Amino acid sequence: MAAKRDSAARQRREGGKSGAPTPGRDSGGGDRAGKKRSGLQALEGRGGAVEPDQIDGLIHQRVRLGIVSALAVADSLSFKELKQVLHTTDGNLSVHARKLEEAGYLKCSKRFEDRVPLTEYRLTASGRKALRRYMDHMAALIEVTRES
Repeated sequence: MAAKRDSAARQRREGGKSGAPTPGRDSGGGDRAGKKRSGLQALEGRGGAVEPDQIDGLIHQRVRLGIVSALAVADSLSFKELKQVLHTTDGNLSVHARKLEEAGYLKCSKRFEDRVPLTEYRLTASGRKALRRYMDHMAALIEVTRES
């Protein structure tokens, strides 16, 4: 899958399969095309081309980004604490937390404390790695955008 995605990204950069310019795109020669190309080349030096369509959509969503960001700076947070920090509803938080848990980014533990249910979340190693990758990706996109 990654090889297919890399191949598709390479084809977009090179102007399609035949090497001909993609319809509706500047065929070069303009200042804007030169800046765009140099920006992509700058990003390619970071271990591969970084393009907006490669952003981790699982983390990029506002509530899920808030969850992983909050857990990145805390050892663990309860459902109630996350709900207060993110200003969201029970249903919204539980759906987004479950998606992150299914992806292996979060670990959820449930227990009782003084007969009251307590749900706690922790960021897993793969969740930390995914957040770091996401932040590096966004920083690279911001850097290229500022340079253009």
